[in-house]
Amino acid sequence: MSYQLYRNTTLGHTLQESLDELIQLGQITPQLALKVLLQFDKSINTALSQRVKNRISFKGHLNTYRFCDNVWTFVLTKVEFKENSDVLTVDKVKIVACDGKGAVQTA
Repeated sequence: MSYQLYRNTTLGHTLQESLDELIQLGQITPQLALKVLLQFDKSINTALSQRVKNRISFKGHLNTYRFCDNVWTFVLTKVEFKENSDVLTVDKVKIVACDGKGAVQTA
């Protein structure tokens, strides 16, 4: 099983809308759409873990944190992100971090 976090991205929403349209037109079955979404979950998790090499640092004030089902959630305020010499400051950010090594990949 892969994490389904990326279904809430623009790419994930667009894929789901396209699959829904294909189901309504009778061109694919709901079962096939589910298989496509599961493959998307696996592929996006694999691509991000293996292909993205950029590093960024950040600091801010920790407002709240939570650890549940191997998922960390942090809410920070007055956050400063740094990449090389570029700096971006935001008032509030929510970070969700999942243990990718603990996720079981199914075929």
